[in-house]
Amino acid sequence: MDTSVLDAAFWITAGGIALLLVMSAFFSGSETALTAASRGKLRSQADKGSKGAARALAITEDNERLIGSVLLGNNLVNILATSLATALLTRLFGESGVAVATLVMTLLVLIFAEVLPKTYAITNAETAAAMVSAPIRVVVKVFAPVVSAVRLLVRGVLRLFGVKADPDSHILAVRDEIAGALYLGQSEGVVQKEDRDRILGALDLGDRTVEEIMLHRSRIEMLDADSDPEVLLSQLLDSAHTRLPVFQGDPDNILGVIHAKDTLRAMHKLAFGPAPVPDGLKTFKILDVMRPPYFIPDTTTLDDQMRQFLRRRSHFALVVDEYGSLEGLITLEDILEEIVGEITDEFDTAAEHAVQRLKDGSFAVDGAMTIRDANRAMDWNLPDLEANTVAGLVIYEAQMIPSVGQVFSFHGFRFEVTGRKANRITKLKIRPL
Repeated sequence: MDTSVLDAAFWITAGGIALLLVMSAFFSGSETALTAASRGKLRSQADKGSKGAARALAITEDNERLIGSVLLGNNLVNILATSLATALLTRLFGESGVAVATLVMTLLVLIFAEVLPKTYAITNAETAAAMVSAPIRVVVKVFAPVVSAVRLLVRGVLRLFGVKADPDSHILAVRDEIAGALYLGQSEGVVQKEDRDRILGALDLGDRTVEEIMLHRSRIEMLDADSDPEVLLSQLLDSAHTRLPVFQGDPDNILGVIHAKDTLRAMHKLAFGPAPVPDGLKTFKILDVMRPPYFIPDTTTLDDQMRQFLRRRSHFALVVDEYGSLEGLITLEDILEEIVGEITDEFDTAAEHAVQRLKDGSFAVDGAMTIRDANRAMDWNLPDLEANTVAGLVIYEAQMIPSVGQVFSFHGFRFEVTGRKANRITKLKIRPL
């Protein structure tokens, strides 16, 4: 090595390489910090007055432009630093200087410009993102024309291979990210299963329809308007529900909905009002007391229906299909149960469709229990695309209506039919395989 080359130019060049390595570390750390930072945490900090967090949020709105600018700056300084190091070490070692420069720069870039800044950035993502937001905003503005040209070129090349780039597609994946974080948190013991189910239940309301959770028409308690008042009152008092549909002639001919309180008020007025009527109960007319029915299509989402219930100050709706035929009914409580789980009161002796664990390790399940409720209760993963209830899933997979005692195995479970009423499966015994 010729020591005469260690002149001022040598040290200026060495200092330039060191500065470029610092800039490379800045770009690498900034990229990691801004992409790894939680937008939720940044939003929280911005709401508390952090200008850096607010800038970071604004920058990350266009991730494609941000990453393009940072990568452009990072590659510029890395290539320039490598070129200067090659020229510098070639002066010192001659032709072998290229190999020495490659080895030295690889180690320096790897340690000080990649691993070290990225490790810090990913450990303190939000703090680092807030700190680098101001200079990175300048970088993004300076490199904007070049990045735009590169973006068009990249999209054109991807389009040639049939790939459609959509930088806003991450918005659609927010639900999946939240679900993944909740499942990971629950597996690590940080999030309780009940909390996970509540949050996921609320997120799913917009994707599910009333048809999936409604009470089917075969299980609806209804009052016949042509029945005697004594019979109507007896049915109303024997029911565990405060609201019952009223039909006349044909069960599809729903005239209205009767509320227990309205009935009691009307009967009290007949018996003890200002003009009491002898044998007032016999003159009671249910059509004068009932409220108009509220019909909704079976394709209404749970989120929309909950908003409608709140807006109308109503808790009860009748579900009809595309032909206007009655399919079932749904209440506000049914929707809330999709979030908080089964809601019981003093009239419920036990939770409806409860899963009972048997001594042989299997589970006794009501056939009308929804697949979603079974999955939530037992942490199963039964598919619910083709059927809403457990009985419906068995019928779909068996392609028949099974008889009592028949056994089927699918989706990692053994299903045994233990109860059937007419064409309806009422009880099942399920055991994981």
